[in-house]
Amino acid sequence: MKKILLLPLILLAFTACKEEKKETPTTFTEAALNDTMTALDGTEMQFKEILEKYKGNPIVIDVWASWCPDCVKGMPKVHELQGKFPNAVYLFLSYDKTPESWKKGIEKYEAKGEHYLIGSAWKGGTFSESIELDWIPRYMLVDKESNIAFYYAKNADNEELIATLKTIQ
Repeated sequence: MKKILLLPLILLAFTACKEEKKETPTTFTEAALNDTMTALDGTEMQFKEILEKYKGNPIVIDVWASWCPDCVKGMPKVHELQGKFPNAVYLFLSYDKTPESWKKGIEKYEAKGEHYLIGSAWKGGTFSESIELDWIPRYMLVDKESNIAFYYAKNADNEELIATLKTIQ
């Protein structure tokens, strides 16, 4: 009798935990495109201007921060990715708290690529909300036409990310 009562409970648990699959975005929202970011030289520009600057190249986006232990642990995987795909642009978008800590982190962790400090906050900020940021590091791929080719990875050695990068080269 207990087994019969347990079965509906198990089925209910499975259906309650099942996530509805959302459609993966292929473009950035207007809010994200209009968010302001700061370059290493202090120049401020909108995200859409940054994407335009590198249009025609595959772009690997690494959303990170130097204070983030997982970001630091993942940096060797980013370096490996850069070795395998040297023709891609590596766009590091940082949520560091200050420009000083951001610049020190770039040097300390040898983050080679293009660097921008995100102007809006992580929690509730324009850019983070628009890409549904729930964790850093976060990796995304943008194709040569500035469309999102791969939307979500927490690791630079993600197999789907690498397979997609191969196709957009």
